[in-house]
Amino acid sequence: DLMTLAQAARPLAWALSILIVVVLGGCSGGGGPSPLPSSTPPAQAKIQHVVIIVQENRSVDDLFNGLPGADTVQSGQNSQGQTVQLQPISLTAPYDLSHKHSAFLTEFNNGGMNGFDLEDSHCTGSCPPANVRAYGYVPQSEVQPYFTLAETYTFADRMFQTNEGPSYPAHQYLIAGTSATSPSATLLAMDNPVAPGGSPTGGCDSPQGSLVPLINPLTNDQSQSTYPCFDHPTLFDLLDAKHVTWRYYQPKIGAGLWFAPDSIQHIRYGPDYANVVAPNTTIFTDIQDGNLAQVSWVIPTAAESDHAGSTDGSGPSWVASVVNAIGNSPYWSNTAIFVTWDDWGGWYDHVAPKQYNYYELGFRVPLIVISPYAKPGYVSHVQHEFGSILKFVEETFGLGSLGYSDARADDLADCFNFNQAPLIFRTIQSDHTASYFIHAPPDSRSPDTDY
Repeated sequence: DLMTLAQAARPLAWALSILIVVVLGGCSGGGGPSPLPSSTPPAQAKIQHVVIIVQENRSVDDLFNGLPGADTVQSGQNSQGQTVQLQPISLTAPYDLSHKHSAFLTEFNNGGMNGFDLEDSHCTGSCPPANVRAYGYVPQSEVQPYFTLAETYTFADRMFQTNEGPSYPAHQYLIAGTSATSPSATLLAMDNPVAPGGSPTGGCDSPQGSLVPLINPLTNDQSQSTYPCFDHPTLFDLLDAKHVTWRYYQPKIGAGLWFAPDSIQHIRYGPDYANVVAPNTTIFTDIQDGNLAQVSWVIPTAAESDHAGSTDGSGPSWVASVVNAIGNSPYWSNTAIFVTWDDWGGWYDHVAPKQYNYYELGFRVPLIVISPYAKPGYVSHVQHEFGSILKFVEETFGLGSLGYSDARADDLADCFNFNQAPLIFRTIQSDHTASYFIHAPPDSRSPDTDY
């Protein structure tokens, strides 16, 4: 069948694709090739481990409203030119806002940033009127561990989601700098894949007949879709080439919107899939046993995720638990931790993103940079995107560039001071510790629907 033929052809296709990337660089909607780093960055001498913690679906104005020094607002404009006050909305509010590509376009409104009252949403309980649901912020008291981390280390208020869409393509950008279907493809995954019958899915383990909508970022053609199983170079491959170890911690193995390695054929069907580890709490034992890989991705369960309409509010404790495990271990002295959110979740944000093409950049999402060498109490106003995290990893370990969005992105250099005395870690207080998550019942929900 077609899948068998595709797998049989994979080794040759992959060999050609990695040659293309090494010689020419990749391409993705304005990214273009990038030369290898010309000098040794300071991080190479100080950072030996990078941990990328990915949470879900929050904008800067929504989750970090009022953070000292950060650019946040208490009101926004709607499509009628009226001023709407942002209201405190619980992290566990029973509704989800659309965060499809079409939702981005509605809210962005050609740069007016005033279409948030026209946003679709899905309510499962007592909710505000539909036209004001996006205009909300989470009270600081519900997410205090996030504020503590942001105020102790570095917070970036100009971190933009690279893609203008939901979780599935966003997670692809967080491992590869693109959601392209192949190394030289002009088509990108645009929205979340759905299985026959409409349930969310994603990856090479998706049911037959599953489709993901595509977009050409240069022409805005949205007429095509494909099975959500791709093959192109990723950061995993650059790490492998330099013998840098990596692991990807996720709640379960198999298809899923957030399980990015499953969508890359040569990862899913090759030996590297052994680096995909479940459950995500395995990271605690790896830290304790001295087995932390040099680069790690940490993906939450639905309950831990901060995803509107799905989270139980434990996300801040989840992140604090992972950070505390590292901070209270020997790894602290040489680790950089990045905490970011995969998309804006439909929530109001007032800063218009730069438009490189018809699909990049998306709205602001929070980024916290945690390290002994992070600038303490610093708010970065420099433009960053998901490719900035990849570029930091590439430069830190001397990997070269994928040539996708990482090529144009900055390297987060302004967030660090490698000449400062290393910061001493102090445990972040939270409602739950690692033990709570280790003993929590399995949560295999996929919270994203067509919203």
